[in-house]
Amino acid sequence: MSSWIISLEGTELGHHLALVLAISAAILHAFFGALQKGRHDPWLSRGAMDFFYGLIAAPFALFVVPWPEPHMWVIFAGMFVIHTAYKVAQGYTYSKGAYTVVYPVVRGTGPLFTVIGAGIVFGEHFSGVQWLGVGVLVSGIFGLAVYNLRTITVGRETMVPALMLAILTGGFVALYTTYDAYGIRATADPFTFLAWFFFIDGFVMPIAAFVRYRAMPQKPDLIPLMKRGFLGGIIAYFSFGFIMLATRLDNVGEAAVLRETSTVFAALIGWLVLKEKVGPRRLALMALIALGAVIVEMGG
Repeated sequence: MSSWIISLEGTELGHHLALVLAISAAILHAFFGALQKGRHDPWLSRGAMDFFYGLIAAPFALFVVPWPEPHMWVIFAGMFVIHTAYKVAQGYTYSKGAYTVVYPVVRGTGPLFTVIGAGIVFGEHFSGVQWLGVGVLVSGIFGLAVYNLRTITVGRETMVPALMLAILTGGFVALYTTYDAYGIRATADPFTFLAWFFFIDGFVMPIAAFVRYRAMPQKPDLIPLMKRGFLGGIIAYFSFGFIMLATRLDNVGEAAVLRETSTVFAALIGWLVLKEKVGPRRLALMALIALGAVIVEMGG
């Protein structure tokens, strides 16, 4: 599998595969975000997810994939710091703001910064048409956030700090997307990076969740939480794994923009699963997001 993936780098087939991987990551990321923001405390949900994907990754990292080259340990250390900061910011964002408002802001800020970062780090530059697509997509995402903000009736008193935290979290999304793309390109075997990424990344949040759980006066039932964590851990493998493979196969900025169509899928989840109403305005904004992604892809 590794040799096949590597052979596709820079090819037309690799470009099309990266497109499929990025869109698949968008769909799965919407489910992952909904699981973290579900009926459980977001810190506990994330801790349970990280516990399971770290546990599953351990045997693959230690015994299956080739061991990382010496220079990769420094990269993994940076990855650990960036992802930990991202998760802390995300936890506070989801704790203070309504998911349907803060999630689009996080995902809308991320691709804009990522495209800029990819230009600086990898020398990948968007055409004018692609920048138009980014503008259309980001406008749709932030428009969706504004629309949702106008319709919510609870948690409005914490919405300003929640939105500020959402922008900060979006900055971390751009940072880890660019950094992880550098990391997965720095090793000979992409699956070495993926296995060790999930293994190392699974350490902090389970500890934080355990401390938070012990301090709760009314502790939630662990069995439903563990089920949610196991499901989220499996989804994370494919969601984050797909987008990281996409950034190795093709342009980082394009993959990041396509992944942010997750806001459309998040809205669809809210409609189909949570029975939220989807009126003509939200449908138009969702269409705008999809149109922006199409423009970016066609303008490449």
